[in-house]
Amino acid sequence: MADLVTDPLLMVGEGWDAYRLLDSGHGRKWEQYGGYRFVRPEPQAMWAPREADWPADGEFVPGSDEDGGGRWELSGDVPQEGWELGWRGARFTAQCTPFRHLAFFPDMAPVWDWMGGRLEGCTDAETLNLFGYTGVGSLALSEYGPVVHVDASKKSVAQARENAALSGFEDRPIRWLVDDAMKFAAREVRRERRYDGIILDPPKFGRGPKNETWRIEDGLAELVGNCAQLLDADSRFLFLTVYAMRMSSLALAGLLQEKLAHLPGTVEHGDLAVREAGPDARLLPTAIFARWSNPR
Repeated sequence: MADLVTDPLLMVGEGWDAYRLLDSGHGRKWEQYGGYRFVRPEPQAMWAPREADWPADGEFVPGSDEDGGGRWELSGDVPQEGWELGWRGARFTAQCTPFRHLAFFPDMAPVWDWMGGRLEGCTDAETLNLFGYTGVGSLALSEYGPVVHVDASKKSVAQARENAALSGFEDRPIRWLVDDAMKFAAREVRRERRYDGIILDPPKFGRGPKNETWRIEDGLAELVGNCAQLLDADSRFLFLTVYAMRMSSLALAGLLQEKLAHLPGTVEHGDLAVREAGPDARLLPTAIFARWSNPR
């Protein structure tokens, strides 16, 4: 049975040439994506900003409802079709989306590094990226072997394929699937498939390609249970992130420990955070996570 580490961990993104967290405070954050700067809402930035002025090329103005509505106010300099950024060997398009983010999640960079560390030395590891979005995580995993990338959004999967082409990774063994994550995982269990690693980055709410409804509080336990059946004693990891939920990372870890009771290894949990740039930098939490790893 996997051992549970009860003390929480921090996985901190330090920023890189394509992305910096410049400042945060008063419920907002100021970020740089390549040559453009943006201001976005951030409820967890409860402190005061370090800088008095935040010059920006765009700001996302939230709506009055609780469902995350709002709009971008952009200068004429921001390309509507997006602009190219990179992480390690991967290239991808950043773009201002109606959902307030910019078509990839920079706070996941330490997760991509961690998964790479678990797969170091592998060239044929088979991994699964559920809720894979625009595919930067899949591009990172493809260095170590075949990847199955699953997302319910046809548009997101198309952009993920474009990002692979932008990176020169068209020949890497990545299967791009438009599918409902719950149904796909259940089918993989029936097929008796096995993976070396799985990453789960589910939204709080979503729709499948056939209008299936996903609510994280209703479906997460079943989904993790199915994913656990796709792993064995030779598998390397499962990584789960959860955003914008009143939930403890310890609860996620308890779920992983229960569903992975048939496997050795270690279950850990904690917060993802991004470090501000410059002196006196603070850590801005962005999500909670739980992870299982098996060093073999």
